[in-house]
Amino acid sequence: MSPRVPRSVRWLDRCLAAHARPQQQLLFAIIQGGLDPELRLRCIRAMTQQDMPGFTLGLRVTQGSPGRIWGSWGGFRGDFGPQSPPWLGEPPGVTPSSPLPSYATDLVVCVALGCDMFDCVFPTRTARFGSALVPWGSLQLKNHQFAKDFRPIDADCGCPTCQRYSRAYLHALLRSNTAALHLLTQHNIAYQMKLMGSIRDSIVQQRFPEFVREFMDTMYGGRGGPPAWAREALESVGISLA
Repeated sequence: MSPRVPRSVRWLDRCLAAHARPQQQLLFAIIQGGLDPELRLRCIRAMTQQDMPGFTLGLRVTQGSPGRIWGSWGGFRGDFGPQSPPWLGEPPGVTPSSPLPSYATDLVVCVALGCDMFDCVFPTRTARFGSALVPWGSLQLKNHQFAKDFRPIDADCGCPTCQRYSRAYLHALLRSNTAALHLLTQHNIAYQMKLMGSIRDSIVQQRFPEFVREFMDTMYGGRGGPPAWAREALESVGISLA
């Protein structure tokens, strides 16, 4: 057995014993097990014996291909119970070396697989490299093609950066002033907030599968369609992109 599983179970017991403010702070258990479904299930069964408000899916993005990653935990949503929302700390495609073209795709697919909450540094980290997130992927604003592009990053975005500054201005600012990184961070966070708000609205309106298909068409319409791992993951929960 991986040492992470029993260590995490023991650590949870110690955390619960030391948790002095349960009414003000929520304590989530971290499900370990790597890409081994048996270890994952064993860890889930041990930790769900405790009365936890939620669970975090511990998963290192360097452990395998995106298909193996989602497959390692995608079938476990029912094991947590309806009142215990899973928290995914690092969706599969958040590293610079990831084969995935869009972190937003990870979010949409992981919501479909049953994850309710996320945290990641991607919106701020990618901004530091001059990358602006948009519904069709990202814009590398350091590239020369944006030197005379006087459009906003995204005409449909209401963030202060898009309302006040052009791609050309940001391109020039990136060459000399770190303020550009703050402006891109502001936009990227606004983009992600809008994306998650749209996902939530589509679920409330009972049109989430339609939203997923619209999202994928916008993101990959001119690039040969979504990656195979995303198609397989979505099909596993009854969402077809055909």
